[in-house]
Amino acid sequence: MLILTRKIGEGVVLNENITIRVIEISKGVVKLGFDAPKDMLILREELEKAIKEANIEASKNTSHDALASLSFKLK
Repeated sequence: MLILTRKIGEGVVLNENITIRVIEISKGVVKLGFDAPKDMLILREELEKAIKEANIEASKNTSHDALASLSFKLK
């Protein structure tokens, strides 16, 4: 893990097309700004985790018969 110290207004560039900038620091909370291509998905960590868990749960609840039936209909 890379750990950096940044002040308000300073940023970090990733992959030449993503900039993460410190916007505000107040009461132990840091506000970040992200400048990235519009087609790039940016999620808070807890949302990404919730989506992964929901996808895993949904895959467990999907019956193979339903998938086979759908596959047959799509052919």
